[in-house]
Amino acid sequence: MSIPFIDLKTQYARVAGQVEQGLRAVLESGAFINGPDVTRLEKRLADYCGTRHAVGCASGTDALMMALMTLGVGRGDAVFCPPFTFMATAEVVALLGATPVFVDIDPVTYNIDPAALERAIRAVEAGDPKLYPLPKHEGALTPKAVIPVDLFGLLADYGAILKIAADHGLYVIEDAAQAFGATVETGGAARKACSFGQIACTSFFPAKPLGCYGDGGACFTDDDRLLELLHSVRVHGQGADKYQNVRLGITGRLDTMQAAILLAKMDIFDEELRLRQEVAARYKVLLARVPGLTLPEIPAGNVSVYAQYSIQAESTAHRAELLSRMGKAGVPTSIYYPVPLHLQPAYANLQYAAGTMPVSEAVAARIFSIPMHPYLKAEVQEEIAKAMME
Repeated sequence: MSIPFIDLKTQYARVAGQVEQGLRAVLESGAFINGPDVTRLEKRLADYCGTRHAVGCASGTDALMMALMTLGVGRGDAVFCPPFTFMATAEVVALLGATPVFVDIDPVTYNIDPAALERAIRAVEAGDPKLYPLPKHEGALTPKAVIPVDLFGLLADYGAILKIAADHGLYVIEDAAQAFGATVETGGAARKACSFGQIACTSFFPAKPLGCYGDGGACFTDDDRLLELLHSVRVHGQGADKYQNVRLGITGRLDTMQAAILLAKMDIFDEELRLRQEVAARYKVLLARVPGLTLPEIPAGNVSVYAQYSIQAESTAHRAELLSRMGKAGVPTSIYYPVPLHLQPAYANLQYAAGTMPVSEAVAARIFSIPMHPYLKAEVQEEIAKAMME
């Protein structure tokens, strides 16, 4: 049995007609950059997430870069982010000359630990690494922003994070690259991913819960002034026209063809989220029979979109044994993320030592992910569980 890790072919069969119709319309119009479908998509995204504005862009990484540039983050600024995430979260910080300050994660949710965030901010304010491990840096750092990551499709603890940020005068940039569609109950209503902080960012990479057929992303904000700046930064810092450049910017536009694809996929998105919940519920029952596993735990009031279904083994050796069994049975697996960012060579200049982010390091040594998508059948999940037990 051939088991796809993510089944984009079955999804495409459902939306092929709408996708092809949308692409044909774009090709016939010739409006390949900032065409009408981009505007339509932005409105639909904002309406879906409950924000006033959405700005389509070329990738999730560009979304984060645009957010930081819009908020004026640069040299001498400290930006707090988890080390257990994809490279892009901290990469954009460093590319702008600011300094990533890594904050360890909660062992259950894998998202940034609010208590650790408070300690890290106080350590930067005092310039005292005894309060919390800090990166090597010449001169004082100014706490400027925090980038919580909604890892694996689960929202970070924004109730705590937003309060801490407000207490210390920090911007919050939500990294919802893996969590478009996730919700949390607040005040008796469900609030969606991409609606937290001054600016929120997401990715439409093909493997995401809502993905296009190339690269794409979006920023979200309720602030009219930030919207104007995002539009400017997205196109080389343009002002009144494209040949007036009032600030530095990037080429961050979303292609119209990708917008057309996303519009077609949004028609089935809520149904796919419901199917993801059913797949996760079946995994919870099936994998409870496998000794030594720590399954995803979703806090009360939250709905995860399960961008990945990630499990912890008892140890690195136990993980290797499980991956070997599944490989022999033809079950694809992946490890998100084997080396936390604070130990990556790209951040060697920050001189974080092994052991400074103990939860991230422990999780990285044991975690692995198994197939997860809306079209995963019960009988295939049974085969996956069986492969782990044999």
